[in-house]
Amino acid sequence: MKTKILLAPALALSALPLAGCAENYAAEGAIGGAAAGAGLAAITGEDIETYALAGALAGGAVGYFVDKDDGCDGYNNDRYLDDDCFGLDGYPDDPRY
Repeated sequence: MKTKILLAPALALSALPLAGCAENYAAEGAIGGAAAGAGLAAITGEDIETYALAGALAGGAVGYFVDKDDGCDGYNNDRYLDDDCFGLDGYPDDPRY
């Protein structure tokens, strides 16, 4: 039981350096959510894997919508333009307005 309690947060923290180059906080949110879910499950005596997964999903969803640098990052690999680029020189105006 004690190894399960320590395993989820340790795995989550070991993946943190891999998330440093993204344009948003989806990875960090998922890692933090998984750790928080696992910690909550350990305290309440619930299923650690289920709570860690639910926390990772919630944290990743929230982190996806948070821009890291609030600067223009240009187009991503899927050819979507960063919201911060609209209206700048060389980029189109924001079509949503």
